[in-house]
Amino acid sequence: MTKAPHSNVKSFIHKILPLSHCSSRIFSGFPANSMIPIDRGGGGVPTQQRQFPFWESVILLAALAAAFFFSTAQASAQAQRGTLVHEETIRVSPSADVAKLGEAGRGHELVILETSRDWVHVEAILREPKKDADEDDPESEGKTITGWVLAKAFVGMTTPNGDKIVFGEAADSEDQASRRRGRRDAAQDAMRLYYRVYDLFPMSPLAAEGLYRAADIRWQVERSDVLTRPSARERDSYMRGQIDDQWMKLVMKKFPGTKWADLAAFHLIENKLCGDWQGASKCPDKEADMYEKYASEHEQSPSAPEALYNAAWRRSALIEIYKTEANQKKSDESKTRSLTLAQKIVSQYPQSDWSSRALTLIFYVQQGVPTFGNASD
Repeated sequence: MTKAPHSNVKSFIHKILPLSHCSSRIFSGFPANSMIPIDRGGGGVPTQQRQFPFWESVILLAALAAAFFFSTAQASAQAQRGTLVHEETIRVSPSADVAKLGEAGRGHELVILETSRDWVHVEAILREPKKDADEDDPESEGKTITGWVLAKAFVGMTTPNGDKIVFGEAADSEDQASRRRGRRDAAQDAMRLYYRVYDLFPMSPLAAEGLYRAADIRWQVERSDVLTRPSARERDSYMRGQIDDQWMKLVMKKFPGTKWADLAAFHLIENKLCGDWQGASKCPDKEADMYEKYASEHEQSPSAPEALYNAAWRRSALIEIYKTEANQKKSDESKTRSLTLAQKIVSQYPQSDWSSRALTLIFYVQQGVPTFGNASD
């Protein structure tokens, strides 16, 4: 599992689990002194009138109803939330001797209803509804359990160093996922936990990285699935499966101008790549342009040297491809462009591992060693 170098209402389609906007204040919908009657004068004995005419009563009732609804919604949004850094059993009441309702794993969102000594009464959101799922799919309705869990592994929004604790467990789960005999479902645990850092602690210095890492794990899991499909060998990108890019776009939207946004943008290129070039120049030429454009627009990105290398290697591949298309002029142009791009890596990113690979590529191109096709095997 690759390791990479918080807030609005969110749904599971766009993230791991939902997010509620938390506000520190409840605003009143009434202006000051709005119910003080005004005496307009006139003298004599006033006739008997209701203090509030009928239409004013209607408006008042409507305003009260709206204020109640608004206050209730705000109170709901104010609910404290948290997550678990270790799986716990959900029980009917705060006791280890009562019936079990289910299991809450690492990273699931928990909404606190009340606390009792060493227990927390929570609403555990174990699975969000799937909007795109078939209505007959039993998982499309989601799964929420209300019960009690032990508080020992619970990390809430007010837990000291809560962001670091959750992030640390996420990193450990990611490490487990990278091991051959690591913990089962560790990748999903890491994905949820990283997202919870962004979700529960939006002002944390770790929020952007948490959101990116959650998106990166999800990307890798979906990528693996896409590459196993027969359509993965199709030449045009639109003809093969696409990796869900909404998470990466969320990183770019929430944290623009950061290296995490740059890294997310780099991932998006992959959905535009061809499955199989089929020996034609169209695909590598288009892909080289995309990588060059990325490197030009994201010069400070950790992925900039890799993007340049990808472009340089494709230009080197075009040297031989254009020869098969009887286009010596473009073959020579590709050689020049490949060398220029590779040299740019060496000069601008000398400390990067891609610098050494660029030097090797320069050597191959200068020596006339093919980098693509049967001659390169």
